[in-house]
Formats: sequence, C-alpha cells, structure tokens
Amino acid sequence: MEHLTAPLTRLRRRAALALLGAAALTAWGGAAAQEKFIVMASTTSTEQSGLFGHLLPAFKQASGIEVRVVAVGTGQALDTGRRGDADIVFVHDFMAEEKFVAEGFATRRRNVMYNDFVLIGPKADPGGVKGGDIAGALRKLAPSQQPFVSRGDKSGTHAAELRLWKAAGVDMAAARPAGYRDCGCGMGPALNMASSLGGYVLADRGTWLSFKNRGELAVLVEGDKSLFNQYGVMVVNPAKHPHVKADLAQRFADWVVSPAGQQAIAAYRIGGEQLFFPNAAP
Repeated sequence: MEHLTAPLTRLRRRAALALLGAAALTAWGGAAAQEKFIVMASTTSTEQSGLFGHLLPAFKQASGIEVRVVAVGTGQALDTGRRGDADIVFVHDFMAEEKFVAEGFATRRRNVMYNDFVLIGPKADPGGVKGGDIAGALRKLAPSQQPFVSRGDKSGTHAAELRLWKAAGVDMAAARPAGYRDCGCGMGPALNMASSLGGYVLADRGTWLSFKNRGELAVLVEGDKSLFNQYGVMVVNPAKHPHVKADLAQRFADWVVSPAGQQAIAAYRIGGEQLFFPNAAP
C-alpha cells in the first residue's frame, strides 16, 4: 500500500498549500479593499504651516480615510483638479475657485477658514513701509531699488500680490520695480530668499509663523482689510472625471466644515498663536 500512500500524502500537501495561498490572497485583497485614501491638491501655505500635520490625522481617526496631499501653488492645485489628478482641492484664491466651479470642475465651493497676508521685510525697514497701509507700502517700494521677492508661481499668494500692486497703482505689465525678484517657488523658499537678500516679501501669516529662518526679517505691514486671506474646499466633479473618489472626498469636505473639523483648525497654534480661523457657514 506504500505506493498508494505517498501520492495521497503529496496530494493532501498540495491541497493544503493551495488553501493557504487562497487564504493569503483573500486576506491581502481584503486589506487592500479596506485601504481608503483620497488625493488632495492644496497650497504650500497649508502644508508648510504645519496645519495638515495637525488636521489630517484627526480626520483619519474620525473617518478611516487617509489624505495624500499634493502641495503646490493654488493655480497648479486647480489645474491638478482640472486634469482629474486629485479628488479634492483646498486652496485660497476666491476668484479662481469661482471660475473652477463655473467651468464645471466642481459643483460647489465652501468657505473653510481664513487668516491674513503680511508684508515681511528687514527689521531696519530701509524702504520705510512699516504700518497698516499695504497700497502705500507698495507705492514706496516700487521706485526704491529695495529687493522684493515674488512667488511668481500662480499661487493664491502670487495672485493676491498682483492684485495689491494693481490697487497701489503700479502697472506690473508695463515695468516691474527695479528690485523685483520672481522666484517661481513656494512660500518657504520665497521667505528664505527674502532673508538672504534682506528683501521684502508678501507671505501668508500661517507660513510666516512656522518659518524658522527669519534672520533680520519681521512683519512690517499688517491689518489692512485688503490682506484678508480666505480658504475654500471643492470636491472634483465626477461628471468631469468619473474615476475620482467623490464620495470619500465629500466626507472630508463635510468634516472640515463640521464643528469637529472647525475646532481642529482653531486648535492649531504655534507659540500660542492661532494660525487659521474657521469660518465655515453653519
């Protein structure tokens, strides 16, 4: 009977291995199915300020959904959404956001939070701009030869800067100020460049508060109502891009404007100072 027993043993062994393999594949497939994530295109200010390091773990704990952030300028973030390479966008250029909705790439835009822009420059203030009037400050800087660092990256901050120059009566299309430096970079690198040059730069307050390499830089102009900086969130429209995870993205959009999300935003502080102020509609 030995010649029968050996083949049977081998068959049992193969069957057992097959069952183990199937179980492993089932377990792996189940784990993969349970992994839930969305891609969010957002700004360098929300990333470099440290807000997302505080906010996104709270959302994951509440929902089980991981958020993977692509941090670029607002213009690039919106273009990422237009291509369908993100499920949701979280940015700060109201007019560009309204255009995004009007084009059908989102069906709704919601206010989330605000802070403000500040004009940063050398503590000695060689341009003589310190105060609360941003238009007056830019009018002084334009002919002064003082270095001014611009993001130059179609970000929300860059768009705000260009609007402020225009409001100050400076025609950037005709002739840029002699000291103007266009870095084509994020907020952190722009601040680093201003620090190294001893120059001026428009920054969002959140990134400034988290910025470590301040050198001789300080806040020189703040408090002007035109420096208000609103952030909004939009889920990418699945009618444009059927593959986007609109349901999961909507859960983040709903959470970040909910009492829990708004409280998490308000709780984020550096050195005791609040960086963003929730203002979602009830």
